[in-house]
Amino acid sequence: MPVLENITSPRDLRTLSEDELTQLAAEIRDLMIRTVATNTGHLGPNLGVVELTLAIHRVFDSPRDKIVFDTGHQSYVHKLVTGRAAGFDTLRREGGLSGYPSQAESEHDLVENSHASTALSYADGIAKAFRIRGEDRHTVAVIGDGALTGGMAWEALNNIAIQHDSKLVIVVNDNGRSYTPTIGGLATALTSLRTNPRYEHLLDSVKRRLTAVPGVGAAAYDALHAMKKGLKDALAPQGLFEDLGLKYVGPVDGHDRAAMEQALGQAKRFGGPVIVHAITRKGFGYDPAERHEADQFHAPGPFDVQTGAEKPKGPIWTDHFAEHVVEIGERRPDVVAITAAMMHPVGLDKFQARFPERTFDVGIAEQHATTSAAGLAMGGLHPVFAVYATFLNRAFDQVLMDVALHKCGVTFVLDRSGVTGDDGASHNGMWDMSILQVVPGLRLAAPRDVTRMRELLDEAVEVTDAPTVVRFPKGPPPEDVPAIGTEGGCDVLVRNGARDVLVVSVGSMASVAVDVAQRLVDQGIGVTVVDPRWVKPVDPALVELARTHARVVTIEDNGVVGGVGAVLLQTLAAADVRTPVRIHGIPQEFLDHAKRAAILERIGLTPSAIALEVLHDIARDGVEEPAPEGRALLDVDGSR
Repeated sequence: MPVLENITSPRDLRTLSEDELTQLAAEIRDLMIRTVATNTGHLGPNLGVVELTLAIHRVFDSPRDKIVFDTGHQSYVHKLVTGRAAGFDTLRREGGLSGYPSQAESEHDLVENSHASTALSYADGIAKAFRIRGEDRHTVAVIGDGALTGGMAWEALNNIAIQHDSKLVIVVNDNGRSYTPTIGGLATALTSLRTNPRYEHLLDSVKRRLTAVPGVGAAAYDALHAMKKGLKDALAPQGLFEDLGLKYVGPVDGHDRAAMEQALGQAKRFGGPVIVHAITRKGFGYDPAERHEADQFHAPGPFDVQTGAEKPKGPIWTDHFAEHVVEIGERRPDVVAITAAMMHPVGLDKFQARFPERTFDVGIAEQHATTSAAGLAMGGLHPVFAVYATFLNRAFDQVLMDVALHKCGVTFVLDRSGVTGDDGASHNGMWDMSILQVVPGLRLAAPRDVTRMRELLDEAVEVTDAPTVVRFPKGPPPEDVPAIGTEGGCDVLVRNGARDVLVVSVGSMASVAVDVAQRLVDQGIGVTVVDPRWVKPVDPALVELARTHARVVTIEDNGVVGGVGAVLLQTLAAADVRTPVRIHGIPQEFLDHAKRAAILERIGLTPSAIALEVLHDIARDGVEEPAPEGRALLDVDGSR
C-alpha cells in the first residue's frame, strides 16, 4: 500500500514504522525522478536529501519550528511531506508548484531562498526573534557545502557563534558539490572530515580504558580532552567551526535516517547553536544521476526515466558563447575566465579544458569574483566573468566601486538575462540594465543574435579602461536578423515608408520589433527599426533618429524603471528632443514561474500587443489633443 499519498503533514511521519519510512523514501525518489524527467528541475540535489529531510521533519515540529533551505532547490522532499504530493506533477508549470519554497504555497515555507549563502542570516534573525519574544521554538538552516563558499554565510556564522542561547541548528549538507565539485579551502577541510569518520569511536574507547584505571581521575580526563582535541584537529579539522564557538556534531551519514535523527535530536537538546555535518551523495538512489560526472543531474533537461538519457536539444546561447570565448582565448593570452561555482552552466568548461591555468572558479562568491577580476585587470590581464544576470545583482557595489571607479577592463557576460521563466521570480534577469545604468563609464551590449554576440564580445574585450557587459537570454538563439544599414553605431533592421514610428529594439527583442514593424506597415504606417547594439551609453545617432521621427517605441526584456527606454527618454529630454516615447518592458514586479513565452504574453511583450498599443496611440493622437511633447506614454511604474 502506498505511503506517500497518506502523508498530509510532517506529523504523519512520526507514526510510521521503519519499513514504512524506507518505502516512503523509495516512493519519494520515484515521484521526483518521474516528475523532473518531464517538467525539468533540480533532481540531483533532492535525491541526495531524502533521508536527511525526513529526519529533520521527524525531529522538529514544522511550521512551529522554522526550516530554511539554502538553496531552495533542495526542497522538493520538504514539499512532498508537507501536503503537496498530490499536486507535484505541476512542478514548475504555470499555476503549479514552484521549484523553490514559496510562502504562497504552504505555511511550512518561509523564504524562497533561491540565491545561495543567505539561509544562515535568515535563520540567525528568526532565532533571535524567538528568543526576544520568549518563544521556545527552534530554527533549522539546511545549507549545502557549496553555499558555504559564499562570504555572506561566514558573516552569519561569525554572528551566530556569539548567540550562545540561540536555538539554531545548522545542517551542513555536504555532498562535495554545488553544481560541480565544491572548490576552495573549505572544501578541502570538509573532505578531510569526510575521509576520517571513525575518530570519535577511537577516542571514546581510549577514554573508557583510561577512566577505568584507579587513581588517574581528573588529570587523566583533562589530558584526554586535550589529546582528543589534538587528534580531532589532526584527523578531522572541525576546529574550523569549533574555533568560532559553534558546537559541532558529525560527520553523520546523511542517508542513514536513524543516525541523522539521533544527531539532530542531540543538537536540538543542546540549547545553543549547533552544526550537524551530514555527508550525502548528490543523485543518491538513481544510478544514472550518480554516474553523471558533470553535475549528478543537478538540473537536467527532459530525460528518459529508465536510461537517464537526456532528450536531444539544439545549441543554446551559452553554447555559442562557450565556443567563442575559447576562440578569443586562443588569440588573446591575456584573457582569463572567472566563474562563481557554475563552470558548466555558464559555458566556461570548454575554456577551462583548453586553458586550465587561466580559469578560476571562486565558488558561490560573486562579490569576491568581481573584485578579484579588478585585481586581475590591474595585473595586466583581461578577465571575463561569466555569471547569470540575476546573480550579478549581488556584486553591484564591487562593479561600481572596485571595477568602474578604478577604470578596470573587466568584461561581464550575463547569461540568462531577461525573462527566464521556469525558475521563478528570483531567477529572471530583469534588473541588470537598470542597475548598471548608474555605473559611470560602464558599457553595456545587448546582442540580438549569435553573430552580434560574437562581434560584441570581441569589442568588449578590447576595452581596457572600463567595465563592459554583454548580456544574452536563456534558451536557443533566434535566426540571425541582418542589418540593412547603419546609423552611427546602431544597426538599422527595418526602414519602410515615412518616419512615423522609430522602434528601438534591445537585444533579443529584435524579432519582436521586426514583427511589430511589419504589422504597422500593413496598416500604412512608416516604420524604422534600429538595434543600438551598445545600449549604454546612448548612441548620439539614436538621439538624432528620435528627433526626426513622429514617435519612439522602445522594446526591452528588462524592468521599465531605469532601463534602456527610461534612460533614452531622459537623454532625449536633455537634448531638447520632444518626440513622445512609449516604453515597453517588464513591469516592476516579481514574476510567477511559467514558460518564457507565457510570461511575455502576460506582460504584453508580444508583437500583437505592442503593435496594437502603437495603433491606439496614433488613433488617439488623431482625434484628441496630442500627448505633451517630451513625456513618456508609459508611467515609470509600468502602468499605462
